[in-house]
Amino acid sequence: MILSRFITAILVITWIPPYTSHAFELQLTNAPAQVYFSPRGGAQTAIVDAIGQARESIYVQAYSFTSAPIAKSLVDAARRGVKVVVILDKSQRSERYTGATFLRNEGIPVYIDDKHAIAHNKVMVIDGDEVVTGSFNFTKAAEEKNAENLLIIKDAGLAKLYMENWKNHREHSESY
Repeated sequence: MILSRFITAILVITWIPPYTSHAFELQLTNAPAQVYFSPRGGAQTAIVDAIGQARESIYVQAYSFTSAPIAKSLVDAARRGVKVVVILDKSQRSERYTGATFLRNEGIPVYIDDKHAIAHNKVMVIDGDEVVTGSFNFTKAAEEKNAENLLIIKDAGLAKLYMENWKNHREHSESY
């Protein structure tokens, strides 16, 4: 009887509710994609080029942001009338070198997502129909030293899903 209660107590204490999947299913058809691998695989240049072709909007989520060429290209896009808004991880408040201050000083709205252990996204949604994502942090080290990957996918349905996620994170982020 005592052993039975002990086992029941262990089961109750260690029971973990089943994980509920929040996967979004999406069929990509005729969705052009580019794939890059680093170090020195052209990912940073591809991002700068994608930003340079933006016409309407660029929404950014990034964990780390120290790439001067990417930061400069976002500023250039904003200056030509493209709406640019950035959400960064809370670590960017205290990092010694970060694009957050540079972007904010150039008039780009920057927000800090501090509601998670880390906001580890590396995403750009461009013009509502293009997604830039992968493990590639927007940093010099990602381009020159790290083993990273980057995908640029042209698909409005995929961009819509990423944009909805971006908006959810923006709602709980604080202005930098």
